[in-house]
Amino acid sequence: MPMQPWFSDAKLGIFIHYGVYAVDGWAESWSFYTGEVTHERYMEQLGRFTASRYDPAAWADLFARVGARYAVLTTKHHDGVALWDTGHRNLDVVRDTPAGRDLVTGFADALRERDLKVGLYYSHSDWNHPDYASLRHVRPGEPPSPFSHAEPGKEDPAAWRRYLAYRDGQVGELVDRFRPDLLWFDGEWERTEDQWRMRELAELILAGAPDTVLNARMLSYGDYATPEQGVPLQAPDGPWELCLTINDSWSYRPTDHDHKSVRQLVRYFTETIGMGGNLLLDVGPMEDGTIPAEQVERLEGLGAWIAEHSDAVYGTVAGLPAGHHYGPSTLSADRRTLYLTCFDAPREAVSVRGLRNAVRRVSVLGTGTELGHHVTGGLDAVPGVTWIDAPVPADLDEYATVLAVELDGELDLYRGAGRD
Repeated sequence: MPMQPWFSDAKLGIFIHYGVYAVDGWAESWSFYTGEVTHERYMEQLGRFTASRYDPAAWADLFARVGARYAVLTTKHHDGVALWDTGHRNLDVVRDTPAGRDLVTGFADALRERDLKVGLYYSHSDWNHPDYASLRHVRPGEPPSPFSHAEPGKEDPAAWRRYLAYRDGQVGELVDRFRPDLLWFDGEWERTEDQWRMRELAELILAGAPDTVLNARMLSYGDYATPEQGVPLQAPDGPWELCLTINDSWSYRPTDHDHKSVRQLVRYFTETIGMGGNLLLDVGPMEDGTIPAEQVERLEGLGAWIAEHSDAVYGTVAGLPAGHHYGPSTLSADRRTLYLTCFDAPREAVSVRGLRNAVRRVSVLGTGTELGHHVTGGLDAVPGVTWIDAPVPADLDEYATVLAVELDGELDLYRGAGRD
């Protein structure tokens, strides 16, 4: 299927890791898998998960206000606890927690009321399902776990088939009930593509909702790449998205105070969209469903920067390759305007190398102040350097200043090695 055009122009999405793990602030699923907490103590959180202040409309208002175009909710993490009223039952918040209700329907409805695309996260793996640890595919150097792998000689193909029927049933429910614009899978590393029956799963999804975008954790059936926690040095082939936490944790962890600053988030965001990707920025709501104030503050800071520089964000594509400008950049869809991001105050000038185009006008995005520019050097096919006068202090943005460079035609870059 061709990639849905909304995805590449979305630029910002919000990831929400929300589940019973927020009760005591343990790491989602992994805390019992790695032994940070006992399985028994982790599962005791079920009895205290209330979602008492869960307000998906308030979430959606926040996400829209900060400039996000989609959001992705963890409908079932590796712990197997579903956030909706599933008929393919193992564990769910409707029957097994005091919350006692479906949390996904309100989320999907609230996003759509604000014209945001609906993304649903679903883990292929389920470390609490009785039929899951019935097959083996352990990565080299990784010890097998009783939560995820059968012991040698104790594989149970019939149990695995039952598990796949459960997984397919739950995914089918998500597709039929919520018609997600995007399905964000995880947990794929524990099995091979054939063991997961990925082809059959993709066919099931697209038969019910043919426009659904699938992430790369559907393996060869994914539509886009999902690097995690670090901007790649080279953009993946095709559409992609960087998923990133605001602090160091995906879910709510009250002991984690290592929050990225707004300036750092602006840098992550501009570097990502400058390479043609989206930023999927994660929040971890507290047990009651409220998003921590420190995370809201940072989302709003990033959103204010985006609102001031929206021309350089939406309706753009990846900008200049590395080496042409010392910072990220984007390019308008008609390829006639470059948007140069400057993280630090330029001392004298901003330079662009390899630009064959003549520059018609340069201005500071947000203030509109026009800047002088000129070209020095160049010989035959090798263009000179375009120098743009540095903005005055009053035109500098607190986090990142953007210069709009209007060209005399579509961007034309020299990429050669120079004259011999």
